[in-house]
Amino acid sequence: MDHYFTDNRHLAENRKELSFRFWCFTFYFQTDNGVFSKDAVDFGSRALIETIAKQGELHEKVLDMGCGYGPIGITLKKRFTKSEMHMVDVNPRAVQLAKENAIRNEVEVSICVSDLYEAVADHDFSEIITNPPIRAGKQVIYQIFEGAYAHLRDGGVLWVVIRKQQGAPSAKEKIASVFGNCEIMAREKGYWILKAVKRV
Repeated sequence: MDHYFTDNRHLAENRKELSFRFWCFTFYFQTDNGVFSKDAVDFGSRALIETIAKQGELHEKVLDMGCGYGPIGITLKKRFTKSEMHMVDVNPRAVQLAKENAIRNEVEVSICVSDLYEAVADHDFSEIITNPPIRAGKQVIYQIFEGAYAHLRDGGVLWVVIRKQQGAPSAKEKIASVFGNCEIMAREKGYWILKAVKRV
C-alpha cells in the first residue's frame, strides 16, 4: 500500500488545484495522488494555523515538519513575513508540490526532502510545527516529538495538532515526558492543538 509518508512517485499523477482562504489572503495549492489531504486543506491543519496565528507572532526560524504540499508553512509564512520558514517531508512528490506552491503563492521558503530530521542540520529553531502522519504509527510520531526537542533552541516551541480519537491524550503525555510541559491550546471538533516549550 502506498502512503503519503513514503516515496510514492511511481503513482499516476492526477493533479488538482485547491483554494484556501485565510486572514486576508486566498491561497492556491496544487495537490496530487499520494499526498495527504489531496482534496482540501484538512481541518486539523486549518485549526493549527488559526491557533498559531491567534498568538500573534512566530519568531526568527521555523520548521514545518512533514509539510506535505505546503499549506501550513506557506500560509504561516504569508502571515508572518519576517519568520524564516523551513519545510521538510519524506515524500518527494509532496516536496515538489510544496516548492511549486510556494512560488504560486509568492512566499520565500526553504523546502527539502527529509526522513524526519535526517536532512535538518540546524538545532536552533524558534518553533517546530507539525501535523504528524498518524498512519505512520506512534514510533514515528514520537520520534518527531523527541527530535523537536533536539532541534529547538532554549525557549523554542513545539506546536502539534492531533485528533483525540487518534491518540491526542497519549501524545500529550509523551510530549510532556520529553519537554517537561505540554499545554492544550485549543480543542476544535475533536482536534487538540498542543504546545510545548523547551526549557533547559
